[in-house]
Amino acid sequence: MRFTSIVCFLFVLISCKTEKKQLTAQQIIDKTIENAGGEKYNVATIRFTFRDIKYSSHKEKGNFKLTRTFTDSLGEITDILTNDGFERFINGTKLILPDSIANKYANSVNSVHYFVQLPFGLNEAAVKKELVGEAEIDSKKYYEIKVTFTKEGGGVDHEDVYMYWIAQDGLTVDYFAYKFYTGEGGIRFRKAYNPRMVNGLRFVDYKNYKVEPWKSVDLQTVDELFLAGKLELLSDIKTEDISVTLTKKK
Repeated sequence: MRFTSIVCFLFVLISCKTEKKQLTAQQIIDKTIENAGGEKYNVATIRFTFRDIKYSSHKEKGNFKLTRTFTDSLGEITDILTNDGFERFINGTKLILPDSIANKYANSVNSVHYFVQLPFGLNEAAVKKELVGEAEIDSKKYYEIKVTFTKEGGGVDHEDVYMYWIAQDGLTVDYFAYKFYTGEGGIRFRKAYNPRMVNGLRFVDYKNYKVEPWKSVDLQTVDELFLAGKLELLSDIKTEDISVTLTKKK
C-alpha cells in the first residue's frame, strides 16, 4: 500500500509539472514583449540610424508618429507617417503624391520601424498567433509561433506569413522567418545577434538569409535548412545610434 501511495504521488507531481509548463501562444508573446520593454514602448521616443538613414518614432496615448530623413540629389527628404496618414517633404515643402506612391513610401517607413521594435508589434489587433510546435537550435529549446494577419487592418501585405522561434529559457526572439508575396516573393530568415538594452528597451541586429527555392518550403522547417547550411547570407542588418527617451506619465 505504501508503494502504491508513492506511485500515485509521483504521478500527480509529474502531471502538475507538465500542466504548469503549458503556455498559449498569447502568453508566450505577452511574456516576450514584457521582457523586451513592455509598456515602455507606448511612452517611448526612439531614434536610430539604419543604412545611413535617420529614423524616429514617437508613441503617446494611442497616437504615433514615424519618420525617416535622408538626403538625395533633390535635397533633404522627410517622410512622416501618423495615425492620419503619410506625408513627404522636400526641403520643408510638402509634396502631393498619388495614393499608390504614398502607400509604397508609408509601407517602407512602417516596415523598418516594425522590425526594429520587434516583438512589440506582435500584439496588434490584426495579428493572429498560433503555437505550432517546438524546436531545438544549437542545443537551445524554442517555441515555434506562427503569425498571420487579418485582411482588415493587416495592410497590403496581410497575406505574408511569419514564424518566430522564441527561446523557452529567457523568452526572447532569437530567430524569425517570413514568406512574402510582393514583387517576385520569397522567404527570408533572420538570426538575431548583438542584443542590448537601451533605456529599458531591447534591440538586436540580424543576419539576413535567403531561401531558394522558396515556394514549396514550409516556414516551420527553415530552421532545419539553416542548421544544414543551406541558406544564402544576403546582408547584415544593423541598427545604429539608438536613443530612447521615455515620456513621464502624468
